[in-house]
Amino acid sequence: MPKFVFLWTDVVLYAMLATLVWYGWRIRVNGNLRANWWKVLRDPAALSAGIVLAVFALVTLADSVHFRRALAATANAPAGTTTFYATSTESVLDVLLSRQIEMRETGYSEPLAYLGLNKEPMERDGKPVRDFPRLQFGGAHLADAASWSGDVFGRVLVGAAEGAVLTALLTLLTAFLLRGSHGGTGGALKDILRDRTDLPLRAALFTLLALCLLGGVVAALMGRYHVFGTDRTGNDVLYQALKSVRTAFVIGTLATVATLPFAVVLGVLAGYFRGWVDEVIQYVYTTLSSVPNVLLIAACVLMVQVFLDKNPDLFETGLERSDLKIFLLCVILGLTGWATLCRLVRGETLKLRELDFVQAATAFGVGDARIMARHITPNVMHLVLITTVLSFSDLILYEAVLTYVGVGVDPSMNSFGGMINLARSEMSRDPLVWWSFAAAFGFMVVLVLAANLFADGVRDAFDPRARSFRPRLKRSIA
Repeated sequence: MPKFVFLWTDVVLYAMLATLVWYGWRIRVNGNLRANWWKVLRDPAALSAGIVLAVFALVTLADSVHFRRALAATANAPAGTTTFYATSTESVLDVLLSRQIEMRETGYSEPLAYLGLNKEPMERDGKPVRDFPRLQFGGAHLADAASWSGDVFGRVLVGAAEGAVLTALLTLLTAFLLRGSHGGTGGALKDILRDRTDLPLRAALFTLLALCLLGGVVAALMGRYHVFGTDRTGNDVLYQALKSVRTAFVIGTLATVATLPFAVVLGVLAGYFRGWVDEVIQYVYTTLSSVPNVLLIAACVLMVQVFLDKNPDLFETGLERSDLKIFLLCVILGLTGWATLCRLVRGETLKLRELDFVQAATAFGVGDARIMARHITPNVMHLVLITTVLSFSDLILYEAVLTYVGVGVDPSMNSFGGMINLARSEMSRDPLVWWSFAAAFGFMVVLVLAANLFADGVRDAFDPRARSFRPRLKRSIA
């Protein structure tokens, strides 16, 4: 029986998942929330981006269930002996990608290659020569070099066909579920393909098709080849990129959530009480905004690093140490990044406190704390939600910059910033090693682009000052 390990970031992610479930229940019982989120889902770009984000979130959850394997007991061990566990901590994602972990080469290799990148001395026909060596795992099943292109092409076709079949099954299932309001399964299928449904299901299915095609091709190739090549130490780059997804999500979500208590509480207090309370809070966030963020964060991270280096006995494994560092980095980002949202909440509170419903509550003798909790805070939450979603992508890019300059996550933890940082020297060598940088850049761009598109949909639906939403007219069934 393995020993489950609950890291700091795991616990926070589980708490956030529970909060999302509770918020989903709130959407179900609250008509206004339900109407706003319905607008988000009716935006084709936002719905497609939400599907992509959901895929990244599933990867994050799979990488957030950690455990340590139980070591096998010796043959002569007495009954009741204490069980010992491995010193390394694994996740469910590690188990799913165990083949990629085992496929460790001796050095660089290009994507889908079966030969190493650098020539090595070897003996051929009894004569010493220098040539590209065969990889130990990548393409090891090939009998000769002539069969490489056919094998890769065949696997691509099989993976694409499997992805297309899966998409077709999902489309038929969706049409079956909608058969009641569209004249049967066939009619629902026609309406989906003609974009005559309440939700932009055609855009969603095209997004699923693209994801299934890519996923099918990668799944068909990854068991025999290094799809994105290997790095300097022979580790699979695809594995590193997938492991970096959790780091990006942790930074984007935890750091954003860490800003909310300071921004919301201080913003509402400043806007409601005004006077000296407003002046003190304005002085604090104005001073904080005057300090360069990178220098302030770097100073805090270096102090955390000194503490971790002086107390190695606090951690059983290296992963626990790295996780605590990324958790504290999120806290530092939250403590230094609340000024902008606080300023927005303060301005909205100044407007709300002069409205009739707040004045009426004051006239009836309702206390200040109750007014702020029941009347002010709910009416500024649209700003909090919009800013939170918009800040998610900014913080992912921020992590890449911080790691690039050496004050980000621990070097032992996979991250997009760490991959880009290590690719600096690789981009200047000959032959050029471009695939590590391309993989990190590609994954990060897709994640940030999806977050931005989803944020645009949330902003348009929740911000009353955004451009008016034109609902999709339900066409009559031909």
